[in-house]
Amino acid sequence: MILGTTYVKNDEPALNLAEVNLIAPQNNGTSDTDWYRFQIIVVMRDGDVYEYRERLGLAEDFKAHQFRIMGGSMEEDGPFVDETVGSLKDEANRMRDEKPFDIRLLIDMDKKRELLSKG
Repeated sequence: MILGTTYVKNDEPALNLAEVNLIAPQNNGTSDTDWYRFQIIVVMRDGDVYEYRERLGLAEDFKAHQFRIMGGSMEEDGPFVDETVGSLKDEANRMRDEKPFDIRLLIDMDKKRELLSKG
């Protein structure tokens, strides 16, 4: 089970950090919603897994694609964590300011030719 938390510390072990676009209520006192960019950090604390969410702003104001940075993994004998909240936040700050790349470049060339030949 993943527990929620209202804070994270830079020196805490972090399993991952993601920046994703989610629908959330606007901050105008109405029931209106909009797309916002959220930073979601999953940490290990006292042997438990916690998730922290922070709204960063309107999704349309971010030029970088949504992304996830791995800081560890769940192994058979428990979590293996190699990064901290601070190190993942530093990388996220760098990635957020990068110009978006053409995600079609992630398709391997053989697959790309196959897809193009099918029209």
